[in-house]
Amino acid sequence: MDGLDGAVTIVTGASTGIGDAAAQRFAAEGARVVVADVNVQDGQQTVADIESAGGEATFVETDVSDEESVEALVEATVDTYGGLDFAFNNAGIDGESGATADQPMDNWESVIGVNLKGVFCSMRAQIPAMLESGGGSIVNTASIAGVVGFPGLSPYVASKHGVLGLTKSAALEFAADGVRVNAICPGVIRTPMTDDSDTADAAADATPMGRLGDPEEIGDAAVWLCSDDASFVTGESMVIDGGYVTQ
Repeated sequence: MDGLDGAVTIVTGASTGIGDAAAQRFAAEGARVVVADVNVQDGQQTVADIESAGGEATFVETDVSDEESVEALVEATVDTYGGLDFAFNNAGIDGESGATADQPMDNWESVIGVNLKGVFCSMRAQIPAMLESGGGSIVNTASIAGVVGFPGLSPYVASKHGVLGLTKSAALEFAADGVRVNAICPGVIRTPMTDDSDTADAAADATPMGRLGDPEEIGDAAVWLCSDDASFVTGESMVIDGGYVTQ
């Protein structure tokens, strides 16, 4: 893909699953990757995997729900690599399931804090750094739960709908300044979050393609959206779900 070699990229939630796959693909395309996560051990392993494959990466422990932590991440990125070109805001949690009227407030606050506030804080810190670098590209991880509703998951669904709203607003605000902002909406992906799920098989059965997605399929899409190959794409919400929401 064009425009990635030497670029500076932040990937949040990069210790496992989609974030790990994306970080490794960015590095394989020549980008210098800042791996950000609350999970220190697995995040450092992602860096080690990138370096063993000949790539360049560094780890910064980051809690995306904490504004100061995110600002420190961006500052560390600029201090280390001299700027910021791309960001894949992927960190997220699913939270507890239950009907809306039964949802505990701490679950609501936790899910919104990571999934929605985390994306807001990330873009708020990343965009000025990208403007200093002359432009850039941001990809936010939403979900098919940002496109349709799912019973029992109201905090998660609300957070992912919110991510799409943030993405569209920021895309319009900074399009003329050379900062593109897009979102991806994965279906059910085979990650550590779903490996132990009792509903994984049911989700595969409910998907027209008859399987779960692979993390690499989502990571590759995020990398493409950041690349020059997607230079006229902004404000887009790319659904990658094996046809699930088309039904």
